[in-house]
Amino acid sequence: MLEPRQSVRPSHDDLIDHLVRSTALQRGEAARVVLDVLAYFDETTEEFVRRRHRELQSGGAVNTQIFERIAAELPHRAVAPPELSLRQLRRMVYG
Repeated sequence: MLEPRQSVRPSHDDLIDHLVRSTALQRGEAARVVLDVLAYFDETTEEFVRRRHRELQSGGAVNTQIFERIAAELPHRAVAPPELSLRQLRRMVYG
């Protein structure tokens, strides 16, 4: 028999509890960190390329530097995409 809905714990509660026990984070802060990390890993390659382009461009970098840097960062993602050319990266940003 199922318990009432209020007592069913979301799947991330164990991780949030662990963060509260092992860090100085309050429960709300730990939950926000977990959600941020999950959103980061849920980001598609195209979303990552567009986001990094905006970030680097706002920091004053030019496109030549930006696309080379993004190409160097992609293999280090948790789930690395296949190698993309600089042209493919530009097309993700500009269509």
